[in-house]
Amino acid sequence: MRRLLLLRHAITTETRRAAFPSTTGAATRDPCESLEPAGVNQARELAPHLPRIDRCWTSHARRTLETAEALGLKPEAALSELAEGDFGRWAGRTLDEVHEKEPAELAAWFSNPASTPHGGEPLASIRARAAVVLMRAAAVPGTTLVITHGGLIRAAFLSVLDLQASTIWHVDCAPGSITEFHPSDEGWRLVRLNWTPTLTSPLRSRGAAPTDD
Repeated sequence: MRRLLLLRHAITTETRRAAFPSTTGAATRDPCESLEPAGVNQARELAPHLPRIDRCWTSHARRTLETAEALGLKPEAALSELAEGDFGRWAGRTLDEVHEKEPAELAAWFSNPASTPHGGEPLASIRARAAVVLMRAAAVPGTTLVITHGGLIRAAFLSVLDLQASTIWHVDCAPGSITEFHPSDEGWRLVRLNWTPTLTSPLRSRGAAPTDD
């Protein structure tokens, strides 16, 4: 059975602060912060709930590579396409901090998430990268685990369901959560979104996973 599991990296200081990420993971040498000890534990607790993984891909970010390590996995590849979006001058700042300095720009971004008042990467570009990842995963058998970032996972969700950019504000993607896709006649279909296995039941290693949790 072919399936794609998109795992957002485990907890970091920035995710705990709900800050825009300081680095994207697009570069081979990404100076991003490490996982918090709680993030390492989060990934270790997740490991026994995963099915047999045929391959693991990550971005270049330390936080994705350390999540793989805590899971006991050796990534087959680190891909620039799996990077987080570039938030330009907002990188490393919280929403409150951005609102204090640039309230009009932040409001414009919320009203049109495809815009880039921060000077970074537009959503259309992130969706294009997500489409590349979806195509690459469709070309290989078995279960592919992709350890990536919230922006890329949300973009993949929008692409699979062919949704408008504004829908992104209605999609949650917590650190350590899994979004699961299975093949369909149209390419992929959504099976799970923002699923935290350690809070529910183990992911079944055979057959289609249930969709109601």
